[in-house]
Amino acid sequence: MTPSAPARTVSRLTGNVWIWPALVALCIGGYRMTTPGLWRDEVSTWTASTRSLGDLLRMLDHVDASNGVYYVLMHGWTAVVGDSTVALRLPSVLAMAGAAAFSALTARRMFDSRVAGLAGGLLLAVVPSISRYAQEARSYALVTCAVAAATWLLLRALDRPGLGRWAAFSACLALAGGAHLISLSTVGGQLALVLLHLWRTRAALDLRLLWHYPLAVAAALAPVVPLMQLGSSQSDRQLGWIPTPTVYALRAFGKQLFASADVYHVFGALALATLLWSGRRIPALQLLLLAVVPVVGVWAVSLGETSYFIDRYLLFTLPAWASLAGGGVGALYATARRWAPARVCAVLALALVAVPAVLALPQQRVLRGAFSHEWDDDYRSAAAVIAAGFRPGDGMVAPHGQKNWAMIGPGVDFYLPRNLHPYPVFLQNTAAQAEDLFPAECPVAAECLGPSGRIWVVTFEGAADPLHSLPGDQANALLAQYRPTEVKQMRGLTVSLLERKG
Repeated sequence: MTPSAPARTVSRLTGNVWIWPALVALCIGGYRMTTPGLWRDEVSTWTASTRSLGDLLRMLDHVDASNGVYYVLMHGWTAVVGDSTVALRLPSVLAMAGAAAFSALTARRMFDSRVAGLAGGLLLAVVPSISRYAQEARSYALVTCAVAAATWLLLRALDRPGLGRWAAFSACLALAGGAHLISLSTVGGQLALVLLHLWRTRAALDLRLLWHYPLAVAAALAPVVPLMQLGSSQSDRQLGWIPTPTVYALRAFGKQLFASADVYHVFGALALATLLWSGRRIPALQLLLLAVVPVVGVWAVSLGETSYFIDRYLLFTLPAWASLAGGGVGALYATARRWAPARVCAVLALALVAVPAVLALPQQRVLRGAFSHEWDDDYRSAAAVIAAGFRPGDGMVAPHGQKNWAMIGPGVDFYLPRNLHPYPVFLQNTAAQAEDLFPAECPVAAECLGPSGRIWVVTFEGAADPLHSLPGDQANALLAQYRPTEVKQMRGLTVSLLERKG
């Protein structure tokens, strides 16, 4: 009997293992994506990407070059679709959906199993940290997708070398490195994968691979080298806050990487099942090394002068873990098929994928909270207070200088209505004029009060004095001519309205 049109459509959908993982990741990543407020790193993306291209390039010459490619891409994106919270985060949602798709394709290729492919992509989609950074306007989702794509393209190039396949691999690797330099540590895992491939196929060794892969990596690194040199010169300023990792930090890293100890343990159990029952131990070992080698490498390098060892910098290793765990689901499914009907085994496979999804639900709920990205500073509420009482000509003061890292001024600006522009008190140059992420303060505070009859002061919460977060000269200049008439507290911040005396 000829299959009906709907049956043929369903067959096509289930035959393409990447579709369902991509859709699931898209739904999970998009769910309540605007509920968490932007935190300071996302505000940095907004301030960088919405300035002119010339101003952005001049900024990258001084700071944040390691995120330069991402900022340039976001500059083009925001110019087209705007700079709302949805607009800023949507590229990350789409990128994580792509990462799930490539994880599925990699698992199917490595284990020659559609079940393994579907499971690998779906498992990645339900990891809490994946949905967390799918809802963040930073480069980590883009990097995760680019590395996952590079892995799949590398496997295709190893199967059948060709200029087009190697060029596609190089482009994805260059994109990952340009968006975040730490992602280039994946080359260590890729090298282990290639060497194991050569060992496994030594009877039919293709000598071209001995120079194709190094040449493809060199082609990927060529455009990234200038960024590496520039980023290295800026590392002390940007990374000094990351502590030197200990052996315990390495041991506990998996729980942080997955953002759930329970999900991490399930992935570990499925990875063990892959190694024991899949019958494809070499592919399993390749994926394991692809996941582990970058982590160990970055940990070892971080024992030196500068530390890079933090979970979000290594998020790109999760697709390899997901593909490896998907192999475990495929192996258990194949084992069960010897004794049970196909439908029963399909339910078993779905149950194995559902276990980490259910275990992740508490953390998924936490990650959809208003302060799940920013634990301290409620920019949104501070902006609402100012917008409710704003009058034309009002000024605004926020901590800058050594407290620029909190991004209080830009964070509040993001949530203010776009037609509301307080006068920037105590600032000599805007961030764009200073060619930096942060504005430059006036050297003499009393000379930079400006003409405002009223000034909104946004400072850190935690003291009776609403000006406690400001430098002494700024606080004295304000108190000499203004008096507080309104003080409101919110999570992490204090908003005060000062009016000119007399």
